[in-house]
Amino acid sequence: MQLFDVAADAYVRFMGRFSGPLAEPFAEVGLVDVKPDAKVLDVGCGPGMLTSVLARRQGEANVIAVDPVEAFVEATAAAHPAAVVRRASAEALPFPDDTFGAALAQLVVHFMSDPAAGVGEMARVTAAGGRVSACVWDHAGGRGALSGFWGVVQRYDPTAAGERALPGSTAGDLTRLFEEVGLREVEETLVTIHLEVPTFEEWWQPFTLGVGPAGAYVDSLNQIERAGLMAAMREEYGDGPIEVHAGAWTATGLA
Repeated sequence: MQLFDVAADAYVRFMGRFSGPLAEPFAEVGLVDVKPDAKVLDVGCGPGMLTSVLARRQGEANVIAVDPVEAFVEATAAAHPAAVVRRASAEALPFPDDTFGAALAQLVVHFMSDPAAGVGEMARVTAAGGRVSACVWDHAGGRGALSGFWGVVQRYDPTAAGERALPGSTAGDLTRLFEEVGLREVEETLVTIHLEVPTFEEWWQPFTLGVGPAGAYVDSLNQIERAGLMAAMREEYGDGPIEVHAGAWTATGLA
C-alpha cells in the first residue's frame, strides 16, 4: 500500500473527486437486503468517502472501517467519531467470524497484496446470508476514471504500465474471485459516474501529489518530461471544463 501512504487530503484531492460520487451507487448495490441496523464493514476505507455514505444509511455506530494507512485511519475516525475505525489490512481482518451483515471494498481489491485472501477475509467476517461487495474501475475496458490519463501517457511512453492489468479490472474478474472464495449468488454490474472538473488546472494538479500509480508515474518524471506530459494532457483535454465518464465493475454475493 506504499502507493497510498500519503496525506489524507492528497488522496481526497486526487481520487476523492471520483470515489466520492462512486460511493453512493456502490452502497446501493452493497446494502441490498441488508438490515438497516446491521453492522457493516468498510474494507480499505481510505479517508472515508464510502464510510460517510454507510454512516448516513446504517447509522454511524453501526459502521466499522479499516485501512492499512494510519493517516487515513486518523482522518476517517475524526470525521466519524461514533464509528469504529482501525488500522488493518484486508488480508488480515481483526474480527471474529460472522460479525457483519455486509462487507464492502471500494476501489481496493486491485491493490490488495493477495486479492483472494482479502475477499476471503471479507466473506469470513460476514454472517451467513450477509452481503459481500467490491468494485474496481474498468481499467481494462478503458472506462476507468484514469483511463484518459493513461491513454495520453502511453501514446508518448509505451513502456508505462498503466493500470489495465490490475486484479478485478476486467469484466468477470471479480465474479471469478468471489466464486473462488465460496460466495453465492454472485452478480456483477458496471456502475457509472459522471462529473465535470471546471478547469484543466483543477483536473491536472492532483496528479502531481504522488497518489497511486498515476501519481507515482508523474513523480518519476524529470521537470522537462513532466512539462511535456502536462502540455500533452492540455492538448487532449483543453482548458476545461473537463467531463469525466467512468465505470467500475461491481460484484456482490452472499456469504
